[in-house]
Amino acid sequence: MISLYQAEWCPFSSAVRERLTELGVDFVARQVEPDEDERTEVGEIPTLVTEDGTRYEGTAAVFEYVNGLAPGRYEREHRQKYADHPRRHESAARILDKKAPL
Repeated sequence: MISLYQAEWCPFSSAVRERLTELGVDFVARQVEPDEDERTEVGEIPTLVTEDGTRYEGTAAVFEYVNGLAPGRYEREHRQKYADHPRRHESAARILDKKAPL
């Protein structure tokens, strides 16, 4: 299963979680230390590790990998629900619009 090293406060992590959900990809969210100097597993978040151990570090690399995955069955419906949500104009939404437009 894919592991996503991330933090709830990070808008880039939030955007990746939303995109994985849109695609129907199961993943394990792994929390990291808030202070970058204290992180031992990864240096940059988000970092995605695939089943075969391949690591994608940083938003650009993660989205490059994720955008190469097959479309999700309910991809557009998930994005529409996200767009309709009153908190849509937060950072994660802007990142999704830029990095993974539908």
